[in-house]
Amino acid sequence: QVQLVESGGGLVQAGGSLRLSCDSSGIGFGFNTMAWYRQAPGKQRELVATITNGESTNYVDSVKGRFSISRDKAKNTAYLQMNSLKPEDTAVYYCNLNRPGWYNYWGQGTQVIVSS
Repeated sequence: QVQLVESGGGLVQAGGSLRLSCDSSGIGFGFNTMAWYRQAPGKQRELVATITNGESTNYVDSVKGRFSISRDKAKNTAYLQMNSLKPEDTAVYYCNLNRPGWYNYWGQGTQVIVSS
């Protein structure tokens, strides 16, 4: 059974930092993409960052230069380092592991609250 478990969320002041972790079990990291999404109250889920098996990364414009996605294949863990946090970054952050045409798994989410 595949499981993705996020951790590292919490309450932080604007300008602060958090590092989210996504621990996966039941599946390896080969030939897939890890992504972080977020969903703020009343808004649609938004893709924040992706990292491929080849370590290529992409970010939504609003987090470029502030967030960094990485993965540790030996630990089957992905990370989202979030710096210079803003109140508009407040959301539930979800980990996603996908291989198009094969599988698409989600974590349960971790809450991030940025106070002004």
